[in-house]
Amino acid sequence: QLQLVESGGGLVQPGGSLRLSCAASGFTLSSYAIGWYRQAPGKEREGVSRISSSGGRTYYADSVKGRFTVSRDNAKNTVYLQMNSLKPEEPATYYCAAGVVIVPGDPLNSSVYQHWGQGTQVTVSS
Repeated sequence: QLQLVESGGGLVQPGGSLRLSCAASGFTLSSYAIGWYRQAPGKEREGVSRISSSGGRTYYADSVKGRFTVSRDNAKNTVYLQMNSLKPEEPATYYCAAGVVIVPGDPLNSSVYQHWGQGTQVTVSS
């Protein structure tokens, strides 16, 4: 069974950091690009970041550039999202997704992903 499992979410104060993990089971993650998305209650899903299958290309939403870093360890079948300087407006459920194609000019387009995790909750509050 193909599965993605996110972990690492939790409660953090504004300005704090969290590292999310996206682990794959049932398939080899190194064949897939991985996207990170988030969705807050009552809001649309938002693309956060994407990393190519090799890790050589990364993309970020303007809102997280300079604060979030995506990386991968294909030997561990895991992708990470390091989130620093978290803001009060960033609480959401964060999802990872695996796909093999990209929409030219729209690297955070979510329609290309075949596999999605169940999400991990991030809360930013003092």
